Amino acid sequence: MSQDLRPQTPPPSTAYHAAPPEIALSDEDREALRQAVLALEGPSYVARLSALAGRPVELLGQALPVPVSDVISKATQTALTRALRYALRTIPKEGRDPETRVHKALAVLSGAMGGALGISAVLVELPVSTTIMLRSIARIAQSEGEDLADPETALACVQVFALGGHSGSDNLHEAGYFAVRAAMAKSVTRALQQMAGRGVVDESTSAILRLLTQIGARFGVAVSQKVAAQAVPVIGAIGGAAVNAAFIDHFQTLARGHFTVRRLERSYGRGTVRAAYDRIRAQEGL
Repeated sequence: MSQDLRPQTPPPSTAYHAAPPEIALSDEDREALRQAVLALEGPSYVARLSALAGRPVELLGQALPVPVSDVISKATQTALTRALRYALRTIPKEGRDPETRVHKALAVLSGAMGGALGISAVLVELPVSTTIMLRSIARIAQSEGEDLADPETALACVQVFALGGHSGSDNLHEAGYFAVRAAMAKSVTRALQQMAGRGVVDESTSAILRLLTQIGARFGVAVSQKVAAQAVPVIGAIGGAAVNAAFIDHFQTLARGHFTVRRLERSYGRGTVRAAYDRIRAQEGL
């Protein structure tokens, strides 16, 4: 009896559905990702202020008078628009040093001057300090290999301000890093589509305005907390400069984590980095 020597086709379930092997991060990159997780899922700005004051201050910004909240909302939107308009267009393209200390000193100085003049100064001071902060964020992005001439990078820089808008109690569990990115993804895509062919960021387009409004809603939370902190006696005794220093340090930390994740995504792919990120987050109990 003759044997059937024709090649046998494996069942469909095993022939074409095997998952590709996951690329393992190098030890150096895994540690960089761990530091990014700690930065992005770690203490909120309110938690930083609580440590500064030596007592919980989680209610900061939650009971501001309506007129004050309106001023902050207007100042936040103006700050983001002006920052996006000027900061990235004037950032030096040479060099890889993020110069975070220089930018922090400038932001602390502008914030201290604004704090001395009261809530009305927020409209004047916040656009200045936000522009300085965005320049610092852009230099951090550049140091992680981002191309500042790419409009997508510009939007990634301004998105950092949305990462700081969580309260001290949620610890980002309800709005973690990837959740915030996902929430903004559609707005970012539409903004990039409107910017296609222009080669520059045009903050007047409807898609950019929608994105800035979305980011401003979260950034305004941190701004409200900072304004409220300057009115709390126990923190006011420490000094407005310390409050402002903690403010910019918070967003520089978020920027470093954000652009570390993006750098690793370019090397390993988004799926691999997300899986490793989630494992590290679980291991760290965040």
